[in-house]
Amino acid sequence: MSTVPTTGPATLAAESPEASGAPGAAPPRALKDRFRKGGSGGLFVAPFMIFFGLFLLVPLVYGLWMSFTDASLTGHGDSSFAGLGNYAEALTDSEVWKSLGNTAVFTVLSSVPLVVLALGMALLVHANLPGQWLWRFAFFAPYVLPVAVVWQVWSMMFQPDLGLVNNFLNAIGLDSVGWLVDEKWAMYAVVLVTVWWTAGFNFLLYLSALQAVPDHLYEAAALDGAGAWRRLWSITLPQLKRTTGLIAVLQVLASLKVFDQIYLLTRGGPNGSTRPILEYIYDTGFTGYRLGYASAISYVFFAILVILSLAQFKIFSRKEA
Repeated sequence: MSTVPTTGPATLAAESPEASGAPGAAPPRALKDRFRKGGSGGLFVAPFMIFFGLFLLVPLVYGLWMSFTDASLTGHGDSSFAGLGNYAEALTDSEVWKSLGNTAVFTVLSSVPLVVLALGMALLVHANLPGQWLWRFAFFAPYVLPVAVVWQVWSMMFQPDLGLVNNFLNAIGLDSVGWLVDEKWAMYAVVLVTVWWTAGFNFLLYLSALQAVPDHLYEAAALDGAGAWRRLWSITLPQLKRTTGLIAVLQVLASLKVFDQIYLLTRGGPNGSTRPILEYIYDTGFTGYRLGYASAISYVFFAILVILSLAQFKIFSRKEA
């Protein structure tokens, strides 16, 4: 009885060059790989690159060009080339330096508690105290509030006569304070609002980092007789160095770019004691109509941000090394 050879799909597949592994045979996904290498990824990147160019690169280049002109919001002077005149004026403008000083003071006063307080909040939650969901909600909830809501709440709390803050001070025997109208206290009021509002983000970063610390480190320390404070200083804080560096850099940059809460709470007052550099840029460009000069100030501030960012990066990199 003779055997009839079969030529079905299985036989053809077995005899195909790809299945047999013959020299020069293309792998099963060769066409897909070639298609991917041929630039198909560019189709997915293209929408982002278009919006990135239109809404970031183009305004960036146009703003740089505008900083060398006498451009005005009224439309006059757009074609008048000023050279480095705007930058020279910015470096000698006392209001620029005053607003930069206000920005620096706010950054120092807000960044330190926002890092330390966030760390304490994260350690408290990570200690597995009762009511974990309540602690997490209470610490992070203010961060999701829009700035308009924060302004409404705290402007009422800072009211001189009926505000909750002054009522508390009176209850413990202290005098009322003009939190938003007194040059001595206005900056502290803005810092207090900012810390209450934004500490939740740093708290979340620290909590995530704490949950990533290996448990066997604490177990080994406990076997060696290390107490809670010793474990904190010898294990927890060293394991959080990278997170602390990241939070410090992000917080300093965020504080340097403060605008919303100050503009809504104090309008930069009283007497310009809380006006940051971004508000001065806004006032110069959209109230004083000097877009060219405002652009020059913004690029001076941008250069300062770049220098500070590089310095912070170098400092934390050296510490980690």
